[in-house]
Amino acid sequence: MPHSTPLPIAVLISGGGTTLRNILQKIAAGDLNAAVKLVISSTPAAAGLRFAAEASIPVLVLRYKDFPTPEAYRDAVFQPCREAGVQLVVMGGFLKHVLIPPDFEHCVMNIHPGLIPAFCGQGFYGHHVHQAALDYGVKLSGCTVHFADNQYDHGPIILQRAVPVLDDDTSETLAARIFQQECEAYPEAIRLFAEGRLQVDGRRVRIS
Repeated sequence: MPHSTPLPIAVLISGGGTTLRNILQKIAAGDLNAAVKLVISSTPAAAGLRFAAEASIPVLVLRYKDFPTPEAYRDAVFQPCREAGVQLVVMGGFLKHVLIPPDFEHCVMNIHPGLIPAFCGQGFYGHHVHQAALDYGVKLSGCTVHFADNQYDHGPIILQRAVPVLDDDTSETLAARIFQQECEAYPEAIRLFAEGRLQVDGRRVRIS
């Protein structure tokens, strides 16, 4: 069902928090009907934690190495989300693999800085993706928003945005061009979720 009240979300980060900052800016501008209830970081060194602090959002730091099993880490991540009333978990550069519990199936999103299924999977993140695209000589790259499942960069694709790869591109210039698309694509996917317009049919995500 569409949300008339803001969609309660949690954002998972590991680094600079640019995705978190972008979401908070979209919310502040009235372009996204959501409320960030919780920010979870995989490291206390994540620079993005400052955006949560500035917005007075509760923060949890959960280091993967502090938990004995993947299941224990999953529970540590998702139980606070349940307690906060979170309905969508948004991965924003979260570099730890976390299992998705059954009650959050198709309620966890991730964004990948490439056109899945190209240049994705374990080890493909950040500049590694962009350099791989350049090394392969592709003419298009972009970003993919998808529902996360228990495999890296594997769940059903919600939307993709393509950008041209230019002859003089570096991984940095390509990353900057793709990030501009990420800043629009991710909030759009969250908005579609909040409006109840995403239906998952196998690997297909249909937008009503």
